[in-house]
Amino acid sequence: MDKPAALDTFSHFETPEGVVLTMSVAGPVTRALAWLVDAVIRYSIVFAIAIVGSTLGNLGNGLLFLTIFLMEWLYPVVFEVLKGATPGKKQLGLAVVHADGTPLTWSSSLIRNLLRAVDFLPFLYGLGLLSMLIHPQFKRLGDMAAGTLVVHVTANGKRRAIPKTEPLPLQMVLSANEERAILDFAERSEQLSPSRADELAQHVVQALIERGYVNSTAGESASQTLVRIANSLVRS
Repeated sequence: MDKPAALDTFSHFETPEGVVLTMSVAGPVTRALAWLVDAVIRYSIVFAIAIVGSTLGNLGNGLLFLTIFLMEWLYPVVFEVLKGATPGKKQLGLAVVHADGTPLTWSSSLIRNLLRAVDFLPFLYGLGLLSMLIHPQFKRLGDMAAGTLVVHVTANGKRRAIPKTEPLPLQMVLSANEERAILDFAERSEQLSPSRADELAQHVVQALIERGYVNSTAGESASQTLVRIANSLVRS
């Protein structure tokens, strides 16, 4: 239990200071919706420039081609580096970060976005979608090359609430990493099916019982036990 196990679409990274960062990785559906929002914004700008440029002859054509280039290649890079996400990703509550949770740099953003040309093959991001479906962290080829993740962010930096229940105090003190793993589970427990929650919690509860941190908890599910322990950690 020294390190929290990865729970489904959660990614964990331990900093040199021993702090474990937990990030909820965004899947293909949410990312596709964010792309659609950005596409509407980008194509609306291109359409507006096309209308204005239609009255300017060759100058208008040059302005249109320049706008298409900027919208296709620099639009995502500028927003990802300066704002953490494009407007579409912001709307869907997403952000782009390095795999260790640090903000994106110009070089990594350029790499992940230039490789969209490969992800797009053979059409409509076919390779990119296949890569995300296969990769455990939903990375497309550009993310793998740049070492980046697209993650969910909560409003105002707030974490999910832990379900309120009768706390179950532990007999001994856990490490910071172990406490964070239990709290992470409790915060997400209501999003999981009962069977999946118990499957994830069973190994942890069994280890706690064997090590004398908690007595036998007959009569309640493993997930209920972990949520009760999380409530005691929050109140301690």
